[in-house]
Amino acid sequence: MADISVKLFGMEMKNPVMPAAGPPVKDGKAAAAAAEGGAGAIVTKTISTKAAQVPRPNMAQVRGGFMNTELWSELPPEKWLKDEYPAVRKTKLPVIVGLGYTADEIEKLSVEVEEYADALELSTHYLGSDTSPVIESIKAAKGATDLPVMVKLSPQIDIPKFAKAAEKAGADGLVLINSFGPTMDFDIETGRPLMGSENGYGWLSGEAIFPLALRAVYEAVNAVDIPVLAVGGISKGEDAVKMIMAGAEAVQVCTAAIIRGPGVYGKIAAEIEEYLDKHGYNSLEEIRGLAQEKITNKANFETKVPQIIREKCTGCRLCITSCVYDANYLDDENVIVIEKDRCAGCGLCVTRCNFDALKL
Repeated sequence: MADISVKLFGMEMKNPVMPAAGPPVKDGKAAAAAAEGGAGAIVTKTISTKAAQVPRPNMAQVRGGFMNTELWSELPPEKWLKDEYPAVRKTKLPVIVGLGYTADEIEKLSVEVEEYADALELSTHYLGSDTSPVIESIKAAKGATDLPVMVKLSPQIDIPKFAKAAEKAGADGLVLINSFGPTMDFDIETGRPLMGSENGYGWLSGEAIFPLALRAVYEAVNAVDIPVLAVGGISKGEDAVKMIMAGAEAVQVCTAAIIRGPGVYGKIAAEIEEYLDKHGYNSLEEIRGLAQEKITNKANFETKVPQIIREKCTGCRLCITSCVYDANYLDDENVIVIEKDRCAGCGLCVTRCNFDALKL
């Protein structure tokens, strides 16, 4: 069996899957459920110096993903320090404590949570082009504690610029991405926004943002020499494997845990192990950063006609329906045929095939 353990800042994790700071780790009881569900470490919901006042409603499943107007913890820091962090510690897993949002708040909280944390994850909320909030927050935390400090970045920024600024400021690691937005949706019968926030705006998470998160992680890993933790749309082992191939040390899961429950952490970890075993890898190290070696800065303009694996084709016609070049049809044996002169090499049929009957 492949080794899927991870060592990060002296923390030893049995697997690379952990909760992301959010509702699935809203308190000590939720953290215990995440541990029972197979998480390799615990990331606690971000706290600030005051409890958050969260609009209602604040979460909704939408087409292709999830939307929320969640904020930081609705519990005050005093409650976390008295009850929740001690309960999280009882899980016996490494603990990454989430803190936000200004440098002054982070400096104060870093000292108070230090005895309960193995590392800190800083959130500075959604940023424009100014890196100073990130830099100031990192310096505040590093000046207040000896704990490893990671900073979480949003997708709506210049990732390499912010990643390098965080590394230069002394960050020990990066976490990305946060949810994407603002976004909007409403009830078609009433016109009422799904979110109870001002203007009805929310933030997109879940499977819809996975390609965005994967690109951001790839860019961050390529830009810095410090560890990167991946979060954003990860819902299965295949997603986690892709993030690790992009160079991530470990992954965080939020929306999938909300929708499917805390057992999703262990399920994703098992699927990672299954992938490694099936493909002959002995450890995560053997796939980490693999995509960095495969991706070039040059576009490819060569038309390649997909290869057909006849024994796998079921004749479902999915590739025929979606071929805008009218290059696909079924032969007398109900197997796909591709007319080379018509095929444009767009690759869509390969990604739509559910039976691995087509390959580029």
